[in-house]
Amino acid sequence: MTEETRSVPAGTAASPRLAVLLAMAMFVLVVDTSLMNVSISSVVRDLDTTVSGVQSAIALEALVSAAFILIGSKVGDLIGRKRAYLLGLLGYAVGALAMTLAQSLTAIIVFWALVGGLGASLLLPAMQSLIHGNFEGTAQVKAYAMVGAAAALAAAVGPLLGGFITTYLSWRIAFLLEVVVIAIVISGQHLVHDVPYTGARQVDVVGAVLSVLGMGGIVLGILVWQEGGEFVGLIIATGAVALAGFGYWLVRRKRQGKPTLLDPALFSSAVYRLGISGQMLQQIALGGTMIVLPIYLQMVLEYNAMQAGLSLAPLSLSMFGTAILAEKKAAGRSATGIIRWGYVSLTAGLLILIPIVPRADSGWILIGPLIIAGVGLGLLVSQLNNYTLGPISEERVSEAAGVNSAAGSFGLSFGLAFAGAIMLATLSFTFTNLADSSTVLPPAEKGQVAQALETDAEVMSNTELDKVLAKQPQEIRDEVLRINTEARPIALQVALGIPILAGLAGLVVSFRMNRRKAALSPPGD
Repeated sequence: MTEETRSVPAGTAASPRLAVLLAMAMFVLVVDTSLMNVSISSVVRDLDTTVSGVQSAIALEALVSAAFILIGSKVGDLIGRKRAYLLGLLGYAVGALAMTLAQSLTAIIVFWALVGGLGASLLLPAMQSLIHGNFEGTAQVKAYAMVGAAAALAAAVGPLLGGFITTYLSWRIAFLLEVVVIAIVISGQHLVHDVPYTGARQVDVVGAVLSVLGMGGIVLGILVWQEGGEFVGLIIATGAVALAGFGYWLVRRKRQGKPTLLDPALFSSAVYRLGISGQMLQQIALGGTMIVLPIYLQMVLEYNAMQAGLSLAPLSLSMFGTAILAEKKAAGRSATGIIRWGYVSLTAGLLILIPIVPRADSGWILIGPLIIAGVGLGLLVSQLNNYTLGPISEERVSEAAGVNSAAGSFGLSFGLAFAGAIMLATLSFTFTNLADSSTVLPPAEKGQVAQALETDAEVMSNTELDKVLAKQPQEIRDEVLRINTEARPIALQVALGIPILAGLAGLVVSFRMNRRKAALSPPGD
C-alpha cells in the first residue's frame, strides 16, 4: 500500500472526548449482534417469523460487513476517512432504527442486515485510520486501548445487557438505545480531523467485484440451502471460483504494476497467512457457538432473553477476563504457545457440551464447559492480532489490519450461517426419521406430521408446538412433542460439530505457527 500522511494536523490537540466517542461507537458495533442472538425468540414471536429467518439475517449482516470491508477501506481513501466514518455511523443508525420500527423480517434483512452491514464496512476501517491520524504518542496508545477495551466489554456484557432490556423492556428499546448512542457519537463529529490520503486513487473494480462474489457467494449459498432454495451448489461454486479468481487477479495486477484492492505481497509472510487463518477459524468457532446456544436456550429450555443472557455470561465474561489477564501476563511468553492452549481450551469446552446437552434441564449445567471455552477464546483474542500483524511494516499495517478484519468477519458470518443451517437441517432429518419410526402416529399421517414439523415447527418450543397441535387427539399431540423433544438436542450436538472442527483446525494451524516463528515473529515469540 502506498504510504499516506499519518501525522496529526498541526495545531491539533488530541481530544480525550473523541477517544470516548470512538469507544462508544465500537461498543455499539460489537453489542449489536449479541443483542440479536439473545432476542431471537422475542423477534420471532413479535414479527411472526421463523428462527431460521432471523438467524439468516444475523449471518447476512456479518457477511455484508465482511464482503465489503476491503471496499469500504478504499471508499474511505477516496471520499475521506471522516466522511466514510460518518456515513458508516448513519448506516448503522438506519439499521438500528429499522429494528426499532420493523414489522416484518424483510425490513430487518434490508435495513439492519444490508444497510447496517454496509455501514459497518465503512466504519471499521475509517475508525482505525482516524485514531492513527487524530492522536499521537501516548494519546494514540490510550485511544487504541480504549476502543479495544470497549469492544471487549461489549462482548462480555452484551448478552446480559441485551437480555435484561429485552426481557424487562423490549428488544426494540435496546435498538433504540443504539440509535441514541450513535446520535451522541455523531454530535462530536467536529472533533474529528480528516486523515488525508496521498496514495493511488484508481479503483480496482474487478478485484472489488470478485471479493464480494467470493465471500458473499459461499455464505449466501449456505443461507439459501437453509431456507430450502434452489441452485445452492451453483451459488457456492460461484463463490469458490470468484475467490480463486480474486487471488489470481491480484497477483496479475501486481505484476502489471497496476493498483489492486489489496497488495498480494502481504501474503508473502507465512506468519501473516497463518495468523489470518487462525483469526478466521477462531471467529467460525465463536459464530457457530453464539448462534446455536441461544437458539437452544430459548427454544428448548424455553428461556427468555434475560435467562439466555445469564446462561451465556460464563462464556463471554471468562473470555473478557482471560483476554485482559493474558495481555498483562504474556510478556516473555510464547505467543504461539498461548494460541495453542487457546484452541485446546476452546475445543475441550465445546466437546464437554456434547454429552451434557441431551440431559440439560437448566443453563446452569453449562457453566463449566462455557468457562473452559471462554478461557480459550480469551487466550486467542489476546494474541492473534499481535501475532498476525507482527511481521507487517508500519506503512502497511492499516491495509493488513483491514484484511485481518475481513477474514475474521467472514469467519464469523460463515460460522453463524453454517452452524445454524446444519442445526436446522439435522432437525429436519431427525424429525422425518422419528416420525417414520413412530408406532403411535397413523401411517397416513406420518408424512404429514414430518412435513409439518419441518416447515412449521422448526426450532419451536414444546409450549408453542402444543398450541399448534391443540386440535389433534391427545396421543398424537404427546407423540409429536416427544419427537420434538428428542430431535432438538441431536440437532444442537451436530451443529456444535462446526465450532469444534474449527477449533481442531485452529489447533493444527497453531502447530504450524510454532514452526514458522523465526525472524518475522513478534518479540518474545
